Amino acid sequence: MSNTKAFAAQAASAPLAPFSFNRREPREHDVQIEILYCGVCHSDIHQVKGEWGNSSFPMVPGHEIVGRISKVGSHVTKFKVGDLAGVGCFIDSCRECQNCKEGLEQYCDTGSVGTYNDKEKDGTPTYGGYSSQIVVDENYTLKVSDKLPLSGVAPLLCAGITTYSPLMHVGVKKGDRVGVLGLGGLGHMAVKFAAAFGAEVTMLSSSPSKKADAEKLGAHHFALTSDEATMKGLQNHFDIILNTVSAQHDYVTYLNLLRTNGTMIVVGVPPNPIAIHAFPLIMKRRTIIGSMIGGIKETQEMLDFCAEHNIVSDVEVINMDYINEAYERILKSDVRYRFVIDMATLK
Repeated sequence: MSNTKAFAAQAASAPLAPFSFNRREPREHDVQIEILYCGVCHSDIHQVKGEWGNSSFPMVPGHEIVGRISKVGSHVTKFKVGDLAGVGCFIDSCRECQNCKEGLEQYCDTGSVGTYNDKEKDGTPTYGGYSSQIVVDENYTLKVSDKLPLSGVAPLLCAGITTYSPLMHVGVKKGDRVGVLGLGGLGHMAVKFAAAFGAEVTMLSSSPSKKADAEKLGAHHFALTSDEATMKGLQNHFDIILNTVSAQHDYVTYLNLLRTNGTMIVVGVPPNPIAIHAFPLIMKRRTIIGSMIGGIKETQEMLDFCAEHNIVSDVEVINMDYINEAYERILKSDVRYRFVIDMATLK
């Protein structure tokens, strides 16, 4: 067992604070990773605050993990000591269901094992990346290129794959008209990927101040969603809309912006159910779909694509002891566009 430093929440009402626990020694197919950077996801806040109803404590959040291999198990073939590696939102799955066999472990029929706030198959609680090290099966570990700044790579393990996967699923290609709704941690990655795929990208935002950033990120157009004339002019315009907004909003408004056979992809999670009338769907044979993250194979493809095209997240690097302030700033949308913890500051 290895003593591991971390920051954890002891209860839903408690701030994150220093915590220590023991990680297991690597098994035959495990790698041990010294964590260098860990991204901060809004879902960390939801789970720390107990907002999804499945929180267990103490909780060490963090599922956007980048680090360096420090130990390998006796049968490990994919990594060696010194390699850069990443860990995303899950660390295991049943490996037997059809989804797992097809590389869709994120949709495992019995449920993938979350990187934190979950239990491994032996019942051991999973603790995440706000920690000095992590031990993961090599088959659920990603290879990370040394071509990119590691702080900007970390959020690719969640924000990156959450937007890359659905755009790949619907086959975004050169010339497609893609609208990205919401410019935050997810939206800024969606703009980068859609532009890299050759699409004509429009940022749909309620904030005029986001226009300059949207253009820097690669958006070709900016549309202010509160402007009635602008929205009317975009009726029946887009092939695809990637909806990243987690605040309560009207889906029908944006469904009406889709062309015939257009698709709205939902990756944001509003707090309450949203009513959708059938007419916006049936009158233009439109589709609304949801998407989560990607499987291990697709996540590796995404990381390789990013290394080839020089794509990383726009981040603000913070010290570990700033995490509670960072949470407050995220709730105020005061970050462009992802906080990343420098784990060297974990004391």
